[in-house]
Amino acid sequence: MKTVHKILATFFGIGFFPLAPGTATSFIVVILYKLFLHSLSWPLYILLFIILFFAGVFASTKYSSELGTEDPRRIVVDEACGQLFVLFLMPTSWVILLACFFLFRFFDIIKPYPIRKVEKLKKGWGIMMDDIAAAVYTALIIHIYLFIK
Repeated sequence: MKTVHKILATFFGIGFFPLAPGTATSFIVVILYKLFLHSLSWPLYILLFIILFFAGVFASTKYSSELGTEDPRRIVVDEACGQLFVLFLMPTSWVILLACFFLFRFFDIIKPYPIRKVEKLKKGWGIMMDDIAAAVYTALIIHIYLFIK
């Protein structure tokens, strides 16, 4: 079972990437969205997100405990889940996808209010929820842009 939560927490090993594993994970999710995730029906996409979120909470709780660190760099399932949230029903133009990617990474790294507070939640909840909060900021900005465009 240790291997399963390690694989999921590191999003199939991407968390071991030596440079910016969270950024690499987010970009891979953008590529996956561009290639095929965008074509999923919205109920299936939401189901995928929900499963990844709760599995991510469980896996990141277990793996961070195993490593003895609250939010280790190798845990990147939170970035995958956050980026997946941002991309829900987004157009597949590279301009929009890259804007989603860069804005999400910006908010995830800078952590404006209340993201830093959300990060303080216990165990895997804090690991996952700060990225969901960053994703909400990003999605709002992109959807406002798309609405007024």
